[in-house]
Amino acid sequence: MNTRQAKLLSAIIDEFIKTAIPVGSRQIIESGHFNLSCATIRNEMRLLGEEGLIEQPHISAGRIPTAKGYRIYVKDFMEPSVQELKVRRRFDVLKDHYEKRKDQERVEEAVALLAQMIPNVAFATVPHKERVFFLGLANTLRQPEFQVDPLLATGVVEVLEHRLADLLEHVEVDDNVRYYIGDEHLLPQIQSCSVLVKRFAVRGEKGLIGILGPMRMDYAYNTVALEMAADLLRTL
Repeated sequence: MNTRQAKLLSAIIDEFIKTAIPVGSRQIIESGHFNLSCATIRNEMRLLGEEGLIEQPHISAGRIPTAKGYRIYVKDFMEPSVQELKVRRRFDVLKDHYEKRKDQERVEEAVALLAQMIPNVAFATVPHKERVFFLGLANTLRQPEFQVDPLLATGVVEVLEHRLADLLEHVEVDDNVRYYIGDEHLLPQIQSCSVLVKRFAVRGEKGLIGILGPMRMDYAYNTVALEMAADLLRTL
């Protein structure tokens, strides 16, 4: 097969892939890839047919690639197409969405693990989203402080459901665990509570993970649990 025939085979296959319609000589000429007469194109197509690379499904139809033609095309002549560039761009978009979703899942799984380790609320900011994810409210409300003071329990529920993001805007956070113990400068609904927070980063996206519970919490235990949960996000 000479260079012109190879180019013609590629043109026929590319056109057939796009249209699923048998390709004729006039169609090849109109594509603008060949400065040849229809007669020359037809003669070259005849030679490609004799090589078993294309075939004519009907007497009056154009040509379509054979399996042999596709095999040679894929092995020797295939080049990046407009469709390939589109799929690469689409893949990049989907990959970004996929990675962001996985980042969010990782944080939520770390919070779920932390909530199973402590008798308090575990929370974290969710990467790429303006929200805070928390678990463990039932654990906290079982503590004696909340059993005897329904208003305190109601305040904690209100903060978690409506104002946790506001609360976290007023806390300083770094790579060490920071403690806010009955801090009156936070929200008044939780002045009888303590908040522990620590910074984390997932693929460069910074956030914070923490614990909220009564002042009568086991600070040493919770500190270790929080550090381990944050380390999990860094090493996964």
